[in-house]
Amino acid sequence: MAGKKNHRDQLPSDYGEVLEAIASRVRSAQIKAVITVNREMILLYWNIGREILKRQSQEGWGAKVIERLSQDLKISFPDMKGFSRTNLLYMRAFAEAYPDEQIVQQLAGQIPWFHNCVILDRIKDSAERLWYVQPTF
Repeated sequence: MAGKKNHRDQLPSDYGEVLEAIASRVRSAQIKAVITVNREMILLYWNIGREILKRQSQEGWGAKVIERLSQDLKISFPDMKGFSRTNLLYMRAFAEAYPDEQIVQQLAGQIPWFHNCVILDRIKDSAERLWYVQPTF
């Protein structure tokens, strides 16, 4: 009887459609998850940058403190990337360029971090930066 197929082993005629519909939902959920993680990471980076700006202004934090912060964050979060001295300086520049959290959440948080860094490097005018960020939203 091992060679005979049981009626229950046969796939329904619409199985392929059901599989594709489920796979489509999985892909959609994956994309939404990536977008949500990106937004949260950018908001985190903005908050770190804002804290660095505040400490530099109030306590005179300099390059050595930023370097130490980078090292300590890497030790605290060994599986996480993004805490290099250079990236911390980008976080600071990002918070300085977008002092309004609303703009970060609505616009700058919608594009990848690397794109925000490129915009910061290449465009010094704040109105022009916003122009480049807005079409991506």
